[in-house]
Amino acid sequence: MNRPFARALLASAAIAAAIALAGCDAESISPTGRAQAPLSEKMIAEISAKNMDKESPILARIFKEESELEIWKQNKDGQFALLKTYPICRWSGDLGPKKKEGDRQAPEGFYTITPGQMNPNSSYYLAFNTGYPNAYDRAMGYTGAELMVHGDCSSRGCYAMTDEQIQEIYALARESFFGGQKSFQLQAYPFRMTGLNMAKHRNNPNFAFWKMLKEGYDHFNATHQEPKVAVCDRRYVFDPVSPDDSRPLSFNAKAACPAYQLDRNVADAVLDHRRQEQYKMAEYIANGVSTVPSRAGVDGGMNPIFQAKLAPQGGFDNNGRYQVASVSSSSIPGSLPSVTEAPGSLPRTTTPPAASAAAAKAEPATKKVEPATKTSAPVAVANAPVPRAAPQPKQGEAPPSEQKPTTIAGLIGSWFSGPKEAAPAPEKEQAVVRGANTDLAAKPKQAAPVRAASATAPAPAPAASVAAAPKPREAAPKPVEATARAPAAPAPTQPVQSAKAEPPQAQQPEIRTAYTTPPASSNGLLSGAQPVVPVGTFNSFR
Repeated sequence: MNRPFARALLASAAIAAAIALAGCDAESISPTGRAQAPLSEKMIAEISAKNMDKESPILARIFKEESELEIWKQNKDGQFALLKTYPICRWSGDLGPKKKEGDRQAPEGFYTITPGQMNPNSSYYLAFNTGYPNAYDRAMGYTGAELMVHGDCSSRGCYAMTDEQIQEIYALARESFFGGQKSFQLQAYPFRMTGLNMAKHRNNPNFAFWKMLKEGYDHFNATHQEPKVAVCDRRYVFDPVSPDDSRPLSFNAKAACPAYQLDRNVADAVLDHRRQEQYKMAEYIANGVSTVPSRAGVDGGMNPIFQAKLAPQGGFDNNGRYQVASVSSSSIPGSLPSVTEAPGSLPRTTTPPAASAAAAKAEPATKKVEPATKTSAPVAVANAPVPRAAPQPKQGEAPPSEQKPTTIAGLIGSWFSGPKEAAPAPEKEQAVVRGANTDLAAKPKQAAPVRAASATAPAPAPAASVAAAPKPREAAPKPVEATARAPAAPAPTQPVQSAKAEPPQAQQPEIRTAYTTPPASSNGLLSGAQPVVPVGTFNSFR
């Protein structure tokens, strides 16, 4: 079978098998030419510079905590070498394996990707199915399906890249299938499984599961060969061979493991690397290396490159995605020496993984600060009626009998009474006195001094804080906290009009009493002394 025919056959099989597949909650869309996009000239040059063929086998590794996806490619020496590291745009859930449908966990473990799992019709640009659940997941009773590596930077149990990234990853896988690779291995880890990171996560409930994954991690790091993975007795085993090489091994994920041994071709390198890693981890634990903080309230992760670009937005493209500025990858572990183009564009709805947790933590702080924003300034009573002046007697007419002095001593005393301090009114009468240190007194134009009452007038209050009762004998509203503690001013002495009053002199100011008609006021309020209603009467002068 010639090579062009084989390429066409494999491409047709991949497209036919992918029609039934979908991304996370995928929807069918019309096929486009994105699945057939060729590798860029820059990528082809990098493949050639690393002594690789464009169609040589690949291997993928994912690290959740670092939010990175690595593509390794077999070089002409037969070993896998790192080709490129891609920052993961979004993954959901927490560190640890996926166990049930709907838990938002992205899978961890060893998975096999075949051409039939490639999805050119994904609703998330392009995608390939991780193959979850594998034999180990099914043996553990884990549930879930259609967990992908796809574009669009949106995850609900998947590993999401940008559209530009997944297009290049998809093309690398497509070319390896065209070169004859029947499947490639996907290794999904919670973090880079070094001795230090293992010591930092030693208190995690998933630590026993991660120690099992680390065996496969060490196999690949020691040999740079794809480890052969099997499952028996509900655990992973790596590079197993029959002890006598007489017959092939048969593994059952739920049954006991058959007799096997480590492949002699890799045993020395693997065992030596494993001993070194175990020694490093024990040394870190003995030295009391601190454990990682809890991730409670944080959903998934995002590579710092994308987190940094979400704050200063560079605008939107025609598809409504954030334009991510160019990023230098010199600080990205495992990346190529120079990356001048952006890793991709972000959808408009992309949010950092810690946004919801930060908002939840900030809410109590806001509630504590809220009382401090309240002002202690007096509050104006907007709906209080404006007080009206009591009816005054006409000139030459005697005032009402209840307002005249009731004793001769009081009448004569009012003739000769000079300016003197009035005695404080009884506590029960203080409520009915208007104009004695309450907010009812409006600012007068220029009140003339009155001989009959020498009490000091209260300081004028702002017009906005006027609060008057609807009836003259009702108590004035309670002052605000700032003025409530001030001592009440003494009530003025009741002035009485004298029958034998001296004629007013021109050079002296006008003398007014409570019974004289006050001058017109621009604001409709009375100035100076106010009439006092005797205690025990219900007359309101209305």
